[in-house]
Amino acid sequence: MTSTTTGGVPRRLLQRQILPLDKDVDVLPLYLDPEEANLDEDKYVVGGSRAAKELNNAAIRQKASTGKAVRPDQLLSRTAVRIPSGKKLSFGTYFNAFAASYWRRWTVVSAVTLAVTVRGAGATVIVNKSMANGRQQKVDSAVTEGDGPTTLTFELSLTPFVDGGWYWYDVVAGQGDVTIESAEWTAEVPADRAEHGTVDLAITTMNRPDFCAQLLGQLSAPELMPFLDTVFVMEQGTKKVADSDYFASAEAGLQGKLRVIEQGNLGGSGGYARGQLESLRKGTATYAMMMDDDVVCEPEGIIRAVTFGDLARRPTIVGGHMFSLFAKSRLHSFGEIVHPWRFWWMSPLDTYNDWDFGARNLRSARWLHKRLDVDFNGWFMCLIPRQVIAEVGLSLPLFIKWDDSEYGLRAKEAGYPTVTFPGAAVWHVPWTDKNDALDWQAYFHLRNRFVAALLHSNYPRGGRMLRESVNHQIAHLVSMQYSTAELRLMALEDVLAGPEALHGMLATRLAEVNAFRKQFTDAQLHADPDDFPPIRREKLPRKGKDVTEVPSRMAQLVTAGLAPIRQLKKPRELSRRHPEVEIRAMDAKWYRIAKFDSAIVSMNDGSSAALYIRDQEKFKDLMKRTLEIHARYRREWPELAAQYRAALGDITSPEAWEKTFAPWTSGESAGTDE
Repeated sequence: MTSTTTGGVPRRLLQRQILPLDKDVDVLPLYLDPEEANLDEDKYVVGGSRAAKELNNAAIRQKASTGKAVRPDQLLSRTAVRIPSGKKLSFGTYFNAFAASYWRRWTVVSAVTLAVTVRGAGATVIVNKSMANGRQQKVDSAVTEGDGPTTLTFELSLTPFVDGGWYWYDVVAGQGDVTIESAEWTAEVPADRAEHGTVDLAITTMNRPDFCAQLLGQLSAPELMPFLDTVFVMEQGTKKVADSDYFASAEAGLQGKLRVIEQGNLGGSGGYARGQLESLRKGTATYAMMMDDDVVCEPEGIIRAVTFGDLARRPTIVGGHMFSLFAKSRLHSFGEIVHPWRFWWMSPLDTYNDWDFGARNLRSARWLHKRLDVDFNGWFMCLIPRQVIAEVGLSLPLFIKWDDSEYGLRAKEAGYPTVTFPGAAVWHVPWTDKNDALDWQAYFHLRNRFVAALLHSNYPRGGRMLRESVNHQIAHLVSMQYSTAELRLMALEDVLAGPEALHGMLATRLAEVNAFRKQFTDAQLHADPDDFPPIRREKLPRKGKDVTEVPSRMAQLVTAGLAPIRQLKKPRELSRRHPEVEIRAMDAKWYRIAKFDSAIVSMNDGSSAALYIRDQEKFKDLMKRTLEIHARYRREWPELAAQYRAALGDITSPEAWEKTFAPWTSGESAGTDE
């Protein structure tokens, strides 16, 4: 929304008060908060003692909410909520607080106006701000006098938010019920920023027809439609989204803006690259947004991402956050970086993963008030300006893993930052319920991490990369995970084949990896526990200790030194016919599995298990090859890095990708539906 002030200066809506679309009580803590603030202790008060810090971290994780709740009947519309007489409600929440420090740091906005419309007399509206350390300060307040709708306006500067901080408002009802009908945060903007941009959505899908079709239905929200240019669905599966019972209504709701493009399974990177290419060639949208097919979307988040991108000081990638689809108030991560020495994606060390806003609200979590700067944003929801795509290229042909993080690093080196923006989010199946470091994805994890490090690491030989790779390989070997160890060696060999081989492998490597894995017992999953022989063991546990006990750090180090030596001993005879132990997925740590000669190990998703059997000769062969290939990397890293960096522009170019897409576009111009 754009309006004009009396002085002729355009004014834009930055953010509006919103409530859940379906009155889902599980997500209410992200929109409304009836609890008081209970701020955790400052780290400088806690001090540097390890014991003190551990105690404080445990306290921070503890639930602070008292059980107060907003009833679903209080939600009157998408923007209106009723507050009973005498009650207080805070809008200092994930979706309704205003992330002032992000607007201050990254955009041209220097001041905002908050307008709160209240129906009912005697309501007190209190505007608060927080500092970067989480401390709360009252900024202003006003009281409604009449029973009819009253709009209270507050002028707010963004000057004091260099390091972090939020604005929000609390409302206290008087002697009668009041309704907060709406609230809007607006700002004066330059004339060339008066109109909002538009976005092409790029959704890659494979065999999730109902999930994807329901997502398309969520995108047809009336307020979102003016912001949508085209919704591209890259169909890469055999179960088509067009065959879903939800598809017809979703297609109608998108009013001709939907395009389904069929192609082979080229993974996430192949799907997103196709969306980027289509958006770039079409040239009518300001942005392209990458979005997973298995998410539930808050449409307002897309509008906010576009608005933030429109007002950014320079072209900026704007990412959203991920909440758990199964525990909807739990935030996966507040932002991601690539650790430069390890070259591994992670959340910064002074943040917390899997944060439950239903247990400890935004105003009670000190760490959430410091602005968090990131290196990249996952492509479950990520807005990329078309200008950035035109300059830095399309995705790397990596199939899955590291395509989004590499792209963020590449854009950053070209001068285009990434902002993971509070208030823009989706709900997604949590990654914590998977173990993609063991299955076929282990190949792509390691290969693509090495490719990204060769392209972007500033440390000689990738810093800690090679050492860590060897350590992980040994952990898999002593855990009898021979299929994973073989896939990791295959990944390292494929990196040595050079950047020109990446496009050629895109459509075929997954099938080859899966076919190769089938020969290993640790990769053969069984849903029926009776498929395995009964548990028997020759060597009884020392003093009857259970395998679920967590060893000390020193005990783990001792195991790390002795476990490889133990692999050279002949396995116990009985272990060849009977597994020695059954280990639950939650307890399947390398230092635990390494003690046995055979084991039944369950998978993280709880649906199956595999039989691990120690093989003395295989261990020696894999260890020898592991040491040899890492020695080669130590010798050849500088030349290999130069080779990949020289080829980056070519392999991410639209022309290179058009050749890869040719089997599905031959005879037709780019941009036609298949």
